[in-house]
Amino acid sequence: MSDPDSGKMPQADGASVAERRKGKSSRRAKRKRGGSGRPNAYSAEANQTGTSSPVATRPADNDAGSPAKKRKRRRRSRGGAHDGVQHASSSQQHQVSASQEHRVAGEHGHAPSHKNGKNRRKHRSKRGLQGRPLVHEKTAQIVVPAANVTAEHTPAHNDHHHDRHPPQQRRDGHAPYHHADGDTRPVDLYAALDLGTNNCRLLIAQPTRPGQFRVVDAFSRIVRLGEGLGASGRLSSDAMDRAVEALRICAGKLKTREIRRMRLIATEACRAAENGEAFLARVTEETGLRLEIIDRETEARLAVSGCSSLVGPEARSVVLFDIGGGSSEIAVIRIGENRSSRLANHITHWTSLPVGVVTLSERHGGRDVTPDLFEAMVREVSGMLERFDCPPVEEAARDSGDFHLIGTSGTVTTLAGVHLDLPRYDRRRVDGVWLSDDEVTAMQAKLLSWDFAGRAANPCIGPDRADLVLAGCAILEAIRRRWPSPRMRVADRGLREGLLTDMMADDGVWRRGRSRRGHRPKDTKGPQA
Repeated sequence: MSDPDSGKMPQADGASVAERRKGKSSRRAKRKRGGSGRPNAYSAEANQTGTSSPVATRPADNDAGSPAKKRKRRRRSRGGAHDGVQHASSSQQHQVSASQEHRVAGEHGHAPSHKNGKNRRKHRSKRGLQGRPLVHEKTAQIVVPAANVTAEHTPAHNDHHHDRHPPQQRRDGHAPYHHADGDTRPVDLYAALDLGTNNCRLLIAQPTRPGQFRVVDAFSRIVRLGEGLGASGRLSSDAMDRAVEALRICAGKLKTREIRRMRLIATEACRAAENGEAFLARVTEETGLRLEIIDRETEARLAVSGCSSLVGPEARSVVLFDIGGGSSEIAVIRIGENRSSRLANHITHWTSLPVGVVTLSERHGGRDVTPDLFEAMVREVSGMLERFDCPPVEEAARDSGDFHLIGTSGTVTTLAGVHLDLPRYDRRRVDGVWLSDDEVTAMQAKLLSWDFAGRAANPCIGPDRADLVLAGCAILEAIRRRWPSPRMRVADRGLREGLLTDMMADDGVWRRGRSRRGHRPKDTKGPQA
């Protein structure tokens, strides 16, 4: 046992530390020895000289008339002598550093903890209380990952199968809000809902740094609203029921939060269906949500706004495409020397093809796709692109790396997931990844070589997309033939991010003078563009 005041102390049976250490090296034997081998401020001098010094006696033991005190002093004297012989050839530097450790511990009001703490408590009744201060128990420290403290990111939350970034929750069910000045009042929240031909998606977000926001809540579900639309021209009852059920969930999420501004849109399925307006009236009656049908130009601009952070400063020409369920939007972007804060302002040409993964797979069949059938789908889409009046991208731009493609859809994210051989789709690894032209070709050939069961078994495809992914690859192949590029960037984001970005920019939440956490300015006359 190492006494902070008097040095080494053997066990009650009189055996010294030196004697017990002979031939014993196990941890159990060390505990039985009753000493940690660390000298202290009082015993350092005795250990260095190899003799027991009367200076090592504790001031509290001056009562020479007590037999117990005499026995203790004799045991300490024997222990100090043996320790001096044992440590005479050891490093004195180690002993001095240990002495300093005990001295510092004494200054802070506690002695350092030792491995034989249990042994000390066990034999306390035999030795008597030595008057040592208690060793303070160390408090465990829990390190919280930074990602759980703040979830700030660029507008990038278009989910592949379902939302994989659950928001941080408080006890009342709401997400935690923060102000730059520590105020706990709720900050401005924005909501964006996109009801497409294949998916129903919702994002609720809070503006943070300029051009960025933090997702508070999210929802995504495959509803296949456009199922059978190409043949009948109408939305089917089953498809509308699936969509209404998903929209009820979205309405419930919106009612639990104070939303400053929201925008709820519907795209190609409701645009093309004869009963599209009637369906939206039913949605309002049953869920309370009022959706607007946007035109194709607006859809193209929103797709560009959602992906603006993926266009680097070195890019001069970009072709961005969004392969949807019922339509595919394509925007040609040319960036000059003066780049606008809104990338959509640099769109020079755009088009919307009346074909998507749902409509194309229904026309040609998506379960059993042969190479000939795949080529037929590519030719159909290529014929539509031939009617798109757009000047070709200069060959010099392609060779210099100033031009590239950006794809935002389930098709390109699936290709990236298969390319990365992910055991489970991970948006963090897919969003923003670059694929070379050869890699895209190889992934398309791999998917074409699989049958329906093989595609459904892949964790990045699943049974819900197994009959749609090759139709999407056919649309992608037609785009690649029209605009050859050595590389393509994958964007797991889309219209919702574009809606949020535009609303926040219109309200000026990122203007200089506002806090980074969306704090309202002193001027409350209303939002300014």
